[in-house]
Amino acid sequence: MVNRDLAGAGKKLARHALQIQVIVMTLLVIISAWAMSVEVAKSAAIGALISILPNAIFALFAFRYSGASKNELVVRSFSQGAKLRLVLAVILFVVAFKFLHAIPQAVFAAFAVTTVSYWLAMFRQQKR
Repeated sequence: MVNRDLAGAGKKLARHALQIQVIVMTLLVIISAWAMSVEVAKSAAIGALISILPNAIFALFAFRYSGASKNELVVRSFSQGAKLRLVLAVILFVVAFKFLHAIPQAVFAAFAVTTVSYWLAMFRQQKR
């Protein structure tokens, strides 16, 4: 029963942080489209998704197992999730620039803002 509570708390924390990222992405895209252009907004959406998708995959791996009896599985799953997050982010950046011809400044700015929003949401929720 305690194991489920630990995993549940982690999942809830990750879900909240991902929801914050989606809200930030939506605001970035709307502001970019309004203040600049649709092309910049598209590139901002791509950059934000490059942050959101790997974080979602990581959360799935990180909170798949819990409990002292599954300590080795928890560590292995966490490590796999971290590696997959990095590889997926690199692949998505390559796709964004090679195939989608995204605007680099908009992609990197949106990636940075949504990544920081994820960290801040995690930090804020952890303090509660």
